[in-house]
Amino acid sequence: MIPASLRTLLDETRGQRRAEWQGRQVWLANEAWGELALSLQGGQVLHFLPSPDAATAEGSLSSPDAATAEGSLPSSDAATAEGSLPSPLSNASEDTRTRVSASRPSESEGEGEGEGEEALVAGGWLWVTPTPQALPGTIRGGIPLCWPWFADDHYADESEDRSGPFHGPARLAGWRLDAVDEHEEGVELHLSPEERLHTQLAPRVVIQANARRLHVELITEHVGETPVKISGALHSYLAVADARACRLEGLVGARYLDKLAGFAEGEQQGELGVRGAVDRIYHSNAELTLDDGQRRLRIARQGSDSAVVWQPGDALPEDTPADAGRRFLCVEAANTRLDPVWLVPGAQHLLGTTLSRG
Repeated sequence: MIPASLRTLLDETRGQRRAEWQGRQVWLANEAWGELALSLQGGQVLHFLPSPDAATAEGSLSSPDAATAEGSLPSSDAATAEGSLPSPLSNASEDTRTRVSASRPSESEGEGEGEGEEALVAGGWLWVTPTPQALPGTIRGGIPLCWPWFADDHYADESEDRSGPFHGPARLAGWRLDAVDEHEEGVELHLSPEERLHTQLAPRVVIQANARRLHVELITEHVGETPVKISGALHSYLAVADARACRLEGLVGARYLDKLAGFAEGEQQGELGVRGAVDRIYHSNAELTLDDGQRRLRIARQGSDSAVVWQPGDALPEDTPADAGRRFLCVEAANTRLDPVWLVPGAQHLLGTTLSRG
């Protein structure tokens, strides 16, 4: 689910190319296996849509009950009760719509537009705000890189008073596309920052996209002389029909910290039903499945014992309009205060996330 202007750039792309969007350099692919959009500010995946032909060949994306259900999903350990749930927006799976014809939407296809606000176009596994910040601000959505610290846990912050940017400098930096490895089934991209982001740590990113999955790796190499403690996240904004009607499977019995309750500890009872604002760090490395009533996405993580689940509910950030704000749920591969990583000289750490059909 992306802004109409980015959708137009993808529709105008045949094969691969670079373009400018919102004052930023972006790399675009529109090929037989699917679509991929990447911002070189932040090394950030913005959009992924696998080929509908591959989706058809692999069978239904969700069970018949999930495809046709218009009632509420069962509520287990709901984050916040908000009364009755709205029905899904459409019974058609986003992945099976024709990609090339999904250009600038008609009134019925896109989100409502406020003043100075673009329409959001359905389609794809990731969500991007229709009102991104101007440079040097960041783009909310896609898969931002939180490195070498997550949130305000400034373990690796080298500033005098540990006042570095929220989520670290990686998402603000320019990234260089070092290599593009093409093959019939998809593409593999290798990226590194244009400038040094830390005196002892060197990050790089590997992105693999094909008709079956999206895989992102954030690799940190210690190139210094003393041990360094790091945290971080692949802050995935997953597109959903309605965040208040989602269920996240795979966390039953997991312990968590609830940021909305002052980091109080809890244990997940039943599957997580999202009914409002949620901001939790789960201590788990289990594979998860997100079900929004229209589609099931499988979320695997590598090098991560923390699963961060975030949806702001009504307390939306300034760069997120109300209509668009209910169309995402963040499910993040992370290293947090529950599982920080100590790197010694010469060591590496890989933090990864893999999205595939559930």
